[in-house]
Amino acid sequence: MGKVFLKLKIMPTDVDVNLDSIKDKVVKLNFEGVEIKDLAIKPIAFGLKALMVLAIMPDAEGISDRFIEEISKIEGVESVDIEDMELL
Repeated sequence: MGKVFLKLKIMPTDVDVNLDSIKDKVVKLNFEGVEIKDLAIKPIAFGLKALMVLAIMPDAEGISDRFIEEISKIEGVESVDIEDMELL
């Protein structure tokens, strides 16, 4: 089984949401098989910022969907979009 490189963009519900808090919660998920390589806060527009997540995970059915679903449950998260996905 191969590995998948996944780049996610996490959008907050509001400009005032603390993205550092969301970043800490994403790291603490300890999702089995998922290795988080990088977390960065990126300005979008008009003071809005997004949290960018780079993760590597097994190329198994449903892992990326479950990982995204868990992130979506974090308070202050509006949406989680896949920016890029590549097979390693």
